[in-house]
Amino acid sequence: MLWIKAFHVFFVVAWFAGLFYLPRLFVYHADTTDEPGHERFCVMERRLYRITTLGMVGTWVFGLWLLWLVPGHLQMGWLHTKLALVIGLSAYHGWLKTRVRAFAERRNAHSARFYRIANEVPALALLAIVILVIVKPF
Repeated sequence: MLWIKAFHVFFVVAWFAGLFYLPRLFVYHADTTDEPGHERFCVMERRLYRITTLGMVGTWVFGLWLLWLVPGHLQMGWLHTKLALVIGLSAYHGWLKTRVRAFAERRNAHSARFYRIANEVPALALLAIVILVIVKPF
């Protein structure tokens, strides 16, 4: 079970690396006006999104595997809250895909400031998840 936990943590870290960095790319891309810069950001965003998706899928696979091995955790309130946050992060991940497409199609309607604020969402979720997993407040 420790191997499964280790891989779960690895994929969580990989997923969050992308969740943190992709909106930061959007901040810079939103202020880009030259064609080579736009193309460069589109390539970076597309590639990072793919890698981030692998992180998300691995997180889900190994997380669900852990739940299957220890089904008693499903009785704990902290896990329900953690799962709700992970589902929310998965939706945020999907929203990031819509932004990658919007930039690629030159349909971005948001400012760099908007993406700076959006960049805080995964940090707040991560803080809550870590507290839930370590402290288990309920």
